[in-house]
Amino acid sequence: MLKTILAGLRARTARLVLSSIAIALGVAFVTGTLVLGDAVGEQTRDNFARSARNVDAAVHTTENSPNREDGIPAGFLQKIRSTPGVEGADSREFGSAALLSGEGKARNALVQPLPTTEKLRDFNLKDGRYPAKADEAAVDTKTAQVAKLKVGDKLKLLDQDNTEHAYTIVGTYQQGASSISMSGSDHVVLSPDGLRALIPDQKIYEIVAVAKSGVTQQQLVDNITKAIGAGYQVQTGEQLTEATLAQVGDAATEIKTFLLAFAAISLVVAGMVIYNTFTILVAQRTKELALLRCVGAERGQVFRSVLAEAVFMGLAASVLGLLGGIGVSALLQTFISTVGGPGGEDAPIRLPISWVTIVAGFGVGVVVTVLSAVLPARRATRVAPVAALRSQPDSSDDVARTGKVRIVAATLIALLGAAGVYFGLRQEKEEPALFITGGATMVLLFAVLLLGPLYVPLVNRLFGKALRGVPAKLASANAGRNPKRTAATTAALMIGVTIVAMVTVVAGSGRATMNEKVDARFPADYEVTSNVYSQPLQKKFVDELSKVNNVEKVAPELTAYGESPKLQYADVIGYPSDAIGTLVRPEVAAGTLTGLKDNELAMREKEAKEAGLTVGSTVPISGKDIKVVALIKDNSYGTGIVTLATAESLLKEPSKGYQKMLVKLAPGTDITVARADLERVIATSPVAVLNSAAETKAELNAQIDQILLFIWALVGLALIIALFGIANTLTLSVLERTRESALLRALGLTRGQLRQMLVVESILMALIGAVVGVLLGAGFGWLLVEAISNSEFQISFSIPFGQIGVMLGLAVVAAVIAAALPARRAARNSVVAGMAEA
Repeated sequence: MLKTILAGLRARTARLVLSSIAIALGVAFVTGTLVLGDAVGEQTRDNFARSARNVDAAVHTTENSPNREDGIPAGFLQKIRSTPGVEGADSREFGSAALLSGEGKARNALVQPLPTTEKLRDFNLKDGRYPAKADEAAVDTKTAQVAKLKVGDKLKLLDQDNTEHAYTIVGTYQQGASSISMSGSDHVVLSPDGLRALIPDQKIYEIVAVAKSGVTQQQLVDNITKAIGAGYQVQTGEQLTEATLAQVGDAATEIKTFLLAFAAISLVVAGMVIYNTFTILVAQRTKELALLRCVGAERGQVFRSVLAEAVFMGLAASVLGLLGGIGVSALLQTFISTVGGPGGEDAPIRLPISWVTIVAGFGVGVVVTVLSAVLPARRATRVAPVAALRSQPDSSDDVARTGKVRIVAATLIALLGAAGVYFGLRQEKEEPALFITGGATMVLLFAVLLLGPLYVPLVNRLFGKALRGVPAKLASANAGRNPKRTAATTAALMIGVTIVAMVTVVAGSGRATMNEKVDARFPADYEVTSNVYSQPLQKKFVDELSKVNNVEKVAPELTAYGESPKLQYADVIGYPSDAIGTLVRPEVAAGTLTGLKDNELAMREKEAKEAGLTVGSTVPISGKDIKVVALIKDNSYGTGIVTLATAESLLKEPSKGYQKMLVKLAPGTDITVARADLERVIATSPVAVLNSAAETKAELNAQIDQILLFIWALVGLALIIALFGIANTLTLSVLERTRESALLRALGLTRGQLRQMLVVESILMALIGAVVGVLLGAGFGWLLVEAISNSEFQISFSIPFGQIGVMLGLAVVAAVIAAALPARRAARNSVVAGMAEA
């Protein structure tokens, strides 16, 4: 029997290798995901741990620290440097400044001092040297690339009073990762004297120290604690490292889980393709298996022979998949680095291959293949020896039947999924609602898969009515001949299209809703904002903008971060009273915005409920009693909206300016002309930037498109696997129908018509899977939109028909490509040789 199995493998090597491609792609995604997860984890740990590199002790403020908001007292640095056992110590502090670009506009930059102790520098020098004088600077590599700076160039920074400070760039460095350094701002390192000249009152958030030789970290911590007294947290370097890495543990796990979800989709699709492949192979080998039974082979031997082929296929696919997974990981790392992932654009490509990855690759490849082959192998044992006497075995009967057990199981699974959807939609919080409803839709998808043999013939007949010509009619008949086979072939494509359509619909709905919100929230024509957080727009800028031709109204915006014993957060946004309800008009749940007065609040409805407040209630904020006169549903205004005067009164210090100003043009104004006039005023301020609602929507849409592109790329692998399944099914069908094709040729069908028949058959299968997938994806997308929506934020359901149309078009094009080789092979077969096929 072993010789028979080996001979069969040699005889069908090409066919088995072709079938292995689908599972190899699935294994490649799984192993690639594992390698990527380990690589991202290593890179992230290296980046974050860089801040704890060589640190033996670190000092932080706590909730009980005196004057916590002022940071660590500057005098502590000298105390710690004088502490016994300390070899060196430096403060860590970040200040915000404006970096002037070549166009004269400012960019937000985080400025930090160069540690005097070389061991405590939490960044790596890439080019040049570090600054030694007050007029020298170094910039991180990403800032240098974006701002087009290099060693030797001049750099200008603006202080709080917009005074220019000039520096010579003497080096570039690679920034480590932290919550501050990953803020998206530019990064500049100055000498300690240079930082003090730019930001005299910069606060210290951390002091780190290195121990002398022979002094343990704990001894150093004890000595520093005695020197500075109680009220501050002093950690050993090991504790700092653990705390730092704990920040990234969950993030790395979430990335890996997210990617593994798509890998699972690919594996399910690949498993279905393999199952379908073995079903066809067993059907084609009916006579061979029956002959084995005739010469004495037992059912168990036949069963094991089929599984042996599955093991061979799984091993071959695992080797290919493991090698492909390394390439997948490298590609995904390149993509992540280009969008600003861990490590930035300079992050090296890491390909850590652990024994877990190898075991998972071979385990998944072999196990999925063997499990996919179990049912076809069992079916092989049912072949009666007498079947060997038939000249043309009929394998369609078993494939064509749809058992009652399948229908009952599908019904029960559908009811379970429906119950899950109902439970998910009743959740108030977005996250559990999303996960429960999303999981329930996958259960419903499984039920639809089980019912495939029932609806596939109906959809096929529906498409068949639109077909004209003998080849097309024959293609429709072939596609409907074996409903189980066609359902299994189209199911793989259907799963991928369902996921893509669902994500596309949810993203499209979110895009449409955000665009609506932008239009509703800001009926202003333009927004003038400060590009540097620490450099607000000067108050006189309001008058300058108001004097521009055709400007009807200018409304400055001011955020006040207050404190309240009744509220977790008490940040309110202030506008001029005449702009509230006109230029600023969130959806109102109760009360009215019109005529909002000083010391009155239009409060966010959700926070009001949590605090037990209603219209007419009074809430203390920063020592002032503020009356709630309206409840709003929009969550974009913090705790709520107040008048500009009220916001000013809640500030601890008088505001130096505004972060944003809304500009309303007079009716009938030419937008192009008005923008040119506004730009002339904006040009007088280095930090002012002019935006319109259209530009805001374009920015949001670009972010959504970037996420969609990544998800489409991930699910695209599942679609490729599915299309390989169609090509594989057609190829095997060509072999199975050799005699039938020859008979059609003998009856007058030309080579071109035979090729056309197979191409149309491929298109029909692709359309069945794609159309059903689009319908399911749209329905599931609607359920997810309903689950995410709540009383505070209602998402409008929207179907992006353009993207859906592109998806269907690509499915048709891919189907034609998938059918090319099988159709060519069928047309090349000799009529005489085909008729002689037994």
